[in-house]
Amino acid sequence: MEVLLENIKAEYLKMQFPASMVEKFNRGLSYKVGQKYIKVISDGSAWAFIVNVEDDQKFAKGDILKPASWKTPARNSARGNILDGGYSIQWTGPHYL
Repeated sequence: MEVLLENIKAEYLKMQFPASMVEKFNRGLSYKVGQKYIKVISDGSAWAFIVNVEDDQKFAKGDILKPASWKTPARNSARGNILDGGYSIQWTGPHYL
């Protein structure tokens, strides 16, 4: 998870915002571990959900899912996997399919 957060921060840094904005963005980036998913939070919004179980019928552990809402992921398709490093993101969220 820490690698994912660092990659998100690096994407934000590429935008060349003022240092104060970068600090605020970095402070607002966190995650919360739930029973099935890890919710990645950016400035009070759901940035993504990471599958955190081995027994999901559709997704593998570590798959990145876009949020459908604050509480639930969109379960249409994974946007990559944090465990194998195969993902493409922006600071605004995982890339669309």
